Amino acid sequence: MSTPLARLLRQEQFAFLTRDHSAWGGHLDQIRAFLGEGLQAADPARPVLVLGAGSGLEVPWALAPPDTTGWDADPWSRCWTALRHRRWAPWVFEDLTGGLSGLEAAVRRTVAEPWSGRRRGREQAILRLAGLLPSLHPDPAALRAWMAARRPGTILSANVMGQFGVVAERLVETLFGGSPWTQDPEVADPLAEALDAWTRRAAVAFLAVLQESGADLWLVHDRAVVFAEAPLGLSSWENRWLQQLQGAEGLEVSDPLPGLDVMALMGGTERIPFRAKRWLWPVAPGQQHLVEALAFRASGVGG
Repeated sequence: MSTPLARLLRQEQFAFLTRDHSAWGGHLDQIRAFLGEGLQAADPARPVLVLGAGSGLEVPWALAPPDTTGWDADPWSRCWTALRHRRWAPWVFEDLTGGLSGLEAAVRRTVAEPWSGRRRGREQAILRLAGLLPSLHPDPAALRAWMAARRPGTILSANVMGQFGVVAERLVETLFGGSPWTQDPEVADPLAEALDAWTRRAAVAFLAVLQESGADLWLVHDRAVVFAEAPLGLSSWENRWLQQLQGAEGLEVSDPLPGLDVMALMGGTERIPFRAKRWLWPVAPGQQHLVEALAFRASGVGG
């Protein structure tokens, strides 16, 4: 992983940790209970893997079996976790998407001429990158190889999949030296659409590797981001998450997993869902996240 990419991931984690946590109590209780249930249900005789382990804020490491490995590309994540939980866990620092280095290289090739280093005009670079992105197919090869070697019995995805697009956007903005996005919501933005499609491919590839693992899966991810000062509510479970949101009519709602239905995608496999819940997380004033938590067991496994 390049130094600029590692620096970006460290900055993202630091920005997360320095936010005001005063309204996060309900979210932290929910996610720690869900992930804690997964850790307690894990077979202690088999390896356990925590993806997106971060600083340990959301993961109750005290409940983790001895052979539990953390995975987070932020180079400081293991140290933060050790300081928080007094546990120096085995760690993997690879990019979970397997596609960020390729994305970084593509942006660099479009922002500047590779043969001269001369920067292209902004609009020219934007159109070149929008045209190039469909050829990029993220492949989480490092994750697939680790699973083949270790054969984990339980895998936790700790609120990381919804960050794939966020990190990709920050990477593009950093290399462009500013925002390349169209500001008028009424005007088409080919680069944003192309990056959304890249994010979707990254998430689908990530889930495909998890499906192949044969492990119990405990998945937590941002399902929606709502920008509003007005209070929101949740009705009872709806397969279509937008129908569950109450008070979001006419508000700005973004989808961190562009058009992807995780339950439907996983339902096409031999996995059986046995936990499904959503809750609201007030991340910051005027910004709330709809968090989705899903647990799957392989067909034929009792529980």
